[in-house]
This record gives sequence, C-alpha cells and structure tokens, in this order.
Amino acid sequence: MDALSELLRAVRLSGAMFFNAHCAAPWCVASPPSQRFVRYVASESCRLIEFHFIAAGQAYIRVGGETTPLAAGDIVMLPHGDAHHMGNGLSADIIDGEASASEMLTGAVKLSKLGSGDGDSTRLICGYLACEARLIQPLIAGLPRVVRVNIRHDAYGRVLEEMIHHAVAQLDDDAPGSKVIGARLAEVLFAESLRRYLLQMPPGASSWLAGAADPAVGRALAALHQDPAHAWTLDELAKQAGLARSSLTERFARHFGQGPMGYLADWRLELAADALRSTSRSVMQIASEVGYDSEAAFNRAFKRRFELPPGRYRLQWREGRPAPLATGTGEHAQ
Repeated sequence: MDALSELLRAVRLSGAMFFNAHCAAPWCVASPPSQRFVRYVASESCRLIEFHFIAAGQAYIRVGGETTPLAAGDIVMLPHGDAHHMGNGLSADIIDGEASASEMLTGAVKLSKLGSGDGDSTRLICGYLACEARLIQPLIAGLPRVVRVNIRHDAYGRVLEEMIHHAVAQLDDDAPGSKVIGARLAEVLFAESLRRYLLQMPPGASSWLAGAADPAVGRALAALHQDPAHAWTLDELAKQAGLARSSLTERFARHFGQGPMGYLADWRLELAADALRSTSRSVMQIASEVGYDSEAAFNRAFKRRFELPPGRYRLQWREGRPAPLATGTGEHAQ
C-alpha cells in the first residue's frame, strides 16, 4: 500500500497545461497568488497549485526575498500558491502574468515568445493542479514555498520529459483528446514532483510526506487512508506497521502532531465534510461511510470540529457562505 497514492485518490485532482513559451533574456514575469485564478478552472473550495518546467536553458523563481536558480530539466512547484517572479537576466520590463491569465487558463495552449533581447534562450512550460483544499492540507502544510526537483538525470525522467513535449505539441495543434492528455500529465507531474521531493528529504524531517516515507508509519497510514471506515484499533494498526503500540504512537506524533487514532478521527470528519459539500447523500449515510454507527455520535464529533452540526454546515455551504475551518480534533467513531 502507498499512503501518498491513497491520499491523492481522495482529493480529486484535476489539472492542465496552460502555457508554453520561448523566452529570450532578459525577461521577467510577475504572477499573483494562484488562488486568484481558481474561479476560471475549479470551484472556490479548491486549491490551485502551479508548476513550471524548464525544458531548456535556465531561469530563476523568486518568492518573497528568496530566489531559486532553475536549470534545464527542473520542475518547480508552488504548493502554497505564492505570488512569484520568474525570469532570466535583469529586465526593466516586467510582464504582468495576471493580465492574460483567464485567456491562457481557458483557451488553447499556443507557443508564446517572451523577452525582447537576444540573450540566452529558455523554454518554459507551465501547468496547474486543482485539488480539494481541505483534504490536501495535511500534505501541503509540510512543504516549503518552492519545491524544485530535476527529472533529467534518470531514464524514467527522460521518458516523462518526452511525454511533456509530446503533450504540449498536441495541445498547440489542438489535436483531439489533447486536453485530456494534458490534464492527466499534469497529475502525473504533481505526483512525480512529490515523489522526488520525498526521496531527497533529509533524514529526521517531520511532515506528512516524511511520515509516509517511514516504512512502518507509511504502512499504517496507507491502511487508514485505504479504508477509513474500518473499525481500526491501535493494536491492529501497530500490527500493520510492525511496531509496538507506543512506538507507532510516538512516530505518528512526531510527523503528524497526534497519535494514529486522533489522526483517523480527524481524517474521517474531513472526508465527511467533503461529502456534505459535494454530494446530496444523507447525513446518516455519510456518517456510516466514514465509520460511524451512530448519527448522534457523528453529529457531536462533527460539531466539535467544525462548530456547526452537519446539516447546517451543508446548508451554509450551499448558500454560498464560507464553511467554518476545522477548530479541534474529532472524537473516535462509535
């Protein structure tokens, strides 16, 4: 079992390629926070994650006061949706990346040219991933503002790069099925970036990804995400992990800030909140689907975490009012 795959399966990924450019130094593009673009491509409850692939040449990305150099083969991802600048060289003319965003995000991907100089050439391909914001939050919370990985140093990465170029060429020609292929490839690039970042994490890191990478904790975590409605016990999870109960609890607390049963209770309630927002299933049906035998117990736990009972939470969401953020921990399923 693979904890990362199980989590990504739950968050309903959708994505696309949206920008393909040849850039001549000096050039610079200023992009606003990615959440400004979400209305063009997804519901307001989604988080939009941008990524950029340096197909040739070099560039930099600047977020706040931190500048990261980029080389050919780099994928750079902005998991928190920060405003940023990308460019190469010192350019007096900064291109407004927001001005044509709606056209790029909803239209055809055509080759563009950036920069008016005759300096170094950079090939830039951009995409985005939309996912349910609250369900992806445990994973995103432990990531830095800029995630950079390189795919050019191994055989699989080189095949992936060929796929990117092929997909972009198909999008440029508006070939039948090209948008679907671009969307699936965006999902692959997101997952591959996370996988490669996980493999280069330093020992002793504490985050959701680090927990998933721990062989023992990862087995228990994957089991919880694969079947959250199962009546898990700490003994059963410790057996899955191949650890003593106390060791499993200590490792969960290190990576996730709580023990396995508390993590499970919170995840069940997040899944329930997502179902209330996105489906018309009854409260009792949703409660059962996430592991509660008693609607009353589910109502208590849900209200403790979201400050509203399930029915009112759903009504408030449908009326277009922001649903409250989680404020506490859920109680264990009854």
